[in-house]
Amino acid sequence: MPADPGDADGDVSRPVTVESGARLHFGFGNLSLAHERIYGAVGVGLAEPRVRLAVEPAGSVVAADDAVARAADRACDLLGVPGARVAVEESLPRHMGLGSGTQLTLATLAGIARAHGLAPRVRERAPALGRGGRSGVGVATFEDGGFVLDAGHPTGRFTTDRPADGDWRVPAVAARHRVPDDWRFLLVVPDADPGRSGDGEDSAIRRAVEDADPAVADRVAGTIQRRLLPAVAEGSAERFGAAVDEIGRLNGVWFADEQGGVYRPPVGDLVARLGDDPAVFGAGQSSWGPTVYGVTDRDRADAARSAGERALAAAGVDGDVRVVEASNRGARIRAGDEGRAGDDNGDGD
Repeated sequence: MPADPGDADGDVSRPVTVESGARLHFGFGNLSLAHERIYGAVGVGLAEPRVRLAVEPAGSVVAADDAVARAADRACDLLGVPGARVAVEESLPRHMGLGSGTQLTLATLAGIARAHGLAPRVRERAPALGRGGRSGVGVATFEDGGFVLDAGHPTGRFTTDRPADGDWRVPAVAARHRVPDDWRFLLVVPDADPGRSGDGEDSAIRRAVEDADPAVADRVAGTIQRRLLPAVAEGSAERFGAAVDEIGRLNGVWFADEQGGVYRPPVGDLVARLGDDPAVFGAGQSSWGPTVYGVTDRDRADAARSAGERALAAAGVDGDVRVVEASNRGARIRAGDEGRAGDDNGDGD
């Protein structure tokens, strides 16, 4: 299809780079069909790890990475452009609970759009690319970063089956807060099988929704309203960590039959050990895992990292441990070599 002339953002075709950080997914507000709205996710954007793509206009899609090639094919068709050359300069671990699929897809879309002189309009276009169907956190952090609570979907619209790609809107942002500069997030990524994705994820969530106890949703809602939102608004990492820890445990009740417990193995052992460490204010499983997060602060960052290493050793598994900052801005889209010098040419939308 031809590109929409009204889509142009005033830029000529040019090479661009796109950078977008990972995200943590703390859980959903509701999975029960007994309540008026379903899903409603809570999460936060991270500065790293991140995906970085170099994109330039081309007459066809050229990409060595298969996932990028698929995303680029769909993006080019959606944008009505002939193609693009897309190179991966940094990548997120795939299907490890860090939002790799959404960040990669949206970065590809945004890069190709800007390379062809078009506005990305990622929120509008994400559904056609299969993104934002349940959680809106990945799209929202790509746009503007920070702490995000999305509004979920009307339950009558999203029952046990997700509508076809493109037949929904990304959940609106119900609350967004800047994450305090001194907060840090411990990431413990054990050497374990990837989390659920694609049809396997759809099937697992469908079964969880069919059996979800509405009373659990009431407890999650109370934790969000009376503990989580006040903690982030007032800048208390300790109370924020305790709140997301509780939200994760309650979400695990819904998914226990699908993942072999409140947390998937070996996450439960890691969370338990981190929860006993004074440098970690709260811990849990991000999305389907196996990434484990811990909430800490700048002064306790080194101690939290050591706690993560000890937790892996005690569980008898190898893995990666790092402490990262949150990102309070969205994806960076920059023109060619100017971007490498630090000139910013706009965010993700």
